[in-house]
Parts: sequence; structure tokens; C-alpha cells
Amino acid sequence: MNGVCVFGVTGGIAAAKATLAVSMLVKQGLDVHAIMTESACEFVSPLTFRTLTANPVTVDMFEEPGQWNVKHVSLAQRADLFVIAPATANFLGKTAAGIADDMLTTTVMATRAPVVIAPAMNSGMYGNPIVQRNIASLKALGYMFVGPESGRLACGDVGPGRMAAPERIVDFAMHALHGRGRPSLAGRRVLVNAGPTREPIDPVRYITNRSSGKMGYAIAGAAAARGAQVTLVSGPTNLPEPEGCALASVETADEMYQACMTAASDADIIIAAAAVADYRPASYSCSKIKKTADDMCIRLERTRDIVAELGQIKGARVIVGFAAETDDLLVNAQSKLVSKNLDIIVANVVGGERSAFGSDENSVTLLRPGLEPEALPAMPKLALAHEILDRAASIIRK
Repeated sequence: MNGVCVFGVTGGIAAAKATLAVSMLVKQGLDVHAIMTESACEFVSPLTFRTLTANPVTVDMFEEPGQWNVKHVSLAQRADLFVIAPATANFLGKTAAGIADDMLTTTVMATRAPVVIAPAMNSGMYGNPIVQRNIASLKALGYMFVGPESGRLACGDVGPGRMAAPERIVDFAMHALHGRGRPSLAGRRVLVNAGPTREPIDPVRYITNRSSGKMGYAIAGAAAARGAQVTLVSGPTNLPEPEGCALASVETADEMYQACMTAASDADIIIAAAAVADYRPASYSCSKIKKTADDMCIRLERTRDIVAELGQIKGARVIVGFAAETDDLLVNAQSKLVSKNLDIIVANVVGGERSAFGSDENSVTLLRPGLEPEALPAMPKLALAHEILDRAASIIRK
């Protein structure tokens, strides 16, 4: 995705990790421009960021007096996205108070781009009521926050205050960029389920499927970045928790059913992206089943169809389902759309070279009652998540 990202770096040991986030944003296709405070330069050289971004790094607001443009205004106007990582308590305090006394705070004050802030500081500072008040004030004004995480800090303390992992920062920042100018979901409650389920055979073996959970996690992260209160019910995955979501981890289809039915009670939008097992072993062996010379047969029984049951009690909720098919894609998807009383079904091919399982991209067709199928081009799942949310938001507004 093309666009301009202004990346602010303040003075803290986490400035070293910020180089990884900048590199990832460049790989996403963004034109990244770094602004460093003088304190940040004590931890990382401006040359490092200049090398990573292939752009000049700004530190002093008055270092290029010969330029015709006012640089802080120029960068603020060009920015499609603004990220500050790490963000110190000092930066948060000045920004919350409207103080603009260096290049970074001045540019942040002038921008209209979405601003993503990744705090990093000593746990005592982070827990200080003044810092918490400043964070709350900035959130109320629309500034978005990633982290911090808990763990061992550079000072030796253990607790909250460690800058979020670069992957988390970049993922949320890209959601903020994709969500710019799209319908807000502030005040809405969104339930997303994701990933596979595991149906145990014995203490060692289970039945599962190839779902990676990437699509559901992308949708959950996108909804959170657009202001929704998100509950993510997830089967086992290797994915980091999306920022701003309440995660409920489950394993079996029955556990996912219980969690989804509970969370659905006050949801405005339900997006069922999980690949829930249709069958489970009819009986469970408490001991490992030993190998014998004979073939082994496992009797299976049906699991409950979560999205179909939600469709029966839909009410005013918008429900989006998924149809993963190996053949007769549109015919099978249309049948599910009607039989499960869905508002949208996302149909995609699985198996072969076009399989969506485990991929970072997907090509889908959206089906809605009374409308022609809408085929979307192949795109990253992060971008597709926002397309799906756009359609769901248009229905709930009506």
C-alpha cells in the first residue's frame, strides 16, 4: 500500500526496537519519514533511520532554514499515518497539554492523519496517575495506543511499560491507515470468531483443519482500529493477539459455541470466520489408543452449527459468515446464505493453488440477499478485513 508515514522516535532504550518497526513499514510500501527528538539521538543514530527509510531524518526544527516550506507543516500535511514509538511519559505529557516545543510535538499538533502511539517507560512512571490521565485524555481525542507490554524493563523492574513488539505496532498502524476515511465503528460491539478447532480423540491425538486464523484476526484488528469494542473467540493459532480486542481462547467446537453464544447477546455485528469442525469423535479415550495390526475406525458425531444458530436468533444483528469450498463455490455459498439467515457470506476457494488457508492474501466473492455476487480482486487479508467491515457497517446503519 502506498502512502506517507511520519515516524516519531523519542528518547528511550526502546528506540533500538523502533528501527525494526520502521523497516517493516517500509516493506509495506510506505514512504517513511523519521523525526527524532534530541534525546532519541542518544540511543540511536539518525543515520540508522536515514538508511532504513532512504529519507532525511529531522531532529532540529530550524536546521534547514533555506527550505521554502515550513517543514513541520509540510510533513504534517503529507502524512497519511503518524506513528510514535517509543513514546515517553514526557512526550505524552506535552502532547496532552498542547505543548509543541520541538519538531516532533509540533508536527503531531499539525497533522490530521491517524496517530498511533506506542508508550515505553518505567512501570512506576506508567502507573503514575498523571501519565494515566494524559493517556486517557489523548484517547478521548482520538489518538490510538498500542501497548505497552509487561515484562522485564531495561531498568531491571518487572511490570508494564515495555514497548509493544514491532509486529504489533505495524499491524495496528496498518489497520489505522486502511481504516482512514471509512465508516467508524465507535460505540459498536463486534464479535469475531477465528481459527480452527481441535476435537480430541485421546490425550495425544485430535481432529483439526488447516485454518491459520489470519482472516479472523485481521477482521478483529480492523474493527478495533475503527473504534469497535471487539470480542475475539479464537481456536488454537500461532498469531499474536490483535490490539484492542478481548480475546477468549478456546479449543473445541463446543467451547467455541459456548463462548460465541455468550458474547453474541450484546453484539451489533457478528463475523464468523472460524473453521469450526463439523464433526468430532463420538467418544474420547482417556488413555492413548495403542497401535494394533488392525485398522482403526473412529465414529464421528455432528457438532453444533454456531452461525446457523446465531442466524435463528439474529434480531437486529448483522451476521457475516464464510464459505470455504473446493467446488461449486457460488452455489454452495448461496445455499448457506439463505439457510443460515446471513446478511453477508464471504465465499472463497480452498485447496489447490488458490487456497486461502495460511495465506496472507485472499480473493473472495461477497454474496448478499437480493444483490448480485460481488467478486473482489486478490488483496492482503488486512485490506480485505476492512472491505468486509465496510459492507457490514453499511447494513447496520440502515
